[in-house]
Amino acid sequence: MSAEIVTCPNCKQRNRVPAAAPGKPVCGSCKEPLPWVAHADDRTFGDVAERAPVPVLVDLWATWCGPCRMVSPALEQVAADLAGVVKLVKVDVDQAPAVARRFDVRAVPTLILMRDGATIARQAGAASAPALRRWVEQSLRPVS
Repeated sequence: MSAEIVTCPNCKQRNRVPAAAPGKPVCGSCKEPLPWVAHADDRTFGDVAERAPVPVLVDLWATWCGPCRMVSPALEQVAADLAGVVKLVKVDVDQAPAVARRFDVRAVPTLILMRDGATIARQAGAASAPALRRWVEQSLRPVS
């Protein structure tokens, strides 16, 4: 399983963050939550996304998609802003056709918000970081 090197937004310490782990990533130095961004494909999606200990924002994208490239920095900003709350999992639909079929992806980017392996929200198309953050936070609110 792969890992990313993430610089702590709080203390600037570099940390190795695995794609899948039982807990939430925290900085080894200051213990603040770290942004959790991982990549998954058909083989790793279950471990990386479905069994994550936090809600997962799945970005179903493609390398040839202009809007996908435009929304990627906004999604990474949301992952940083919501460190410890949500995990961003990026799935290239051309490299993960089974995942794309599972979610019936008709257009990219398609964003899926999951909790405990179940879809709780979905949207297609690019949006700004503030709009994406609002969507994630509203979708994660308990239904009253």
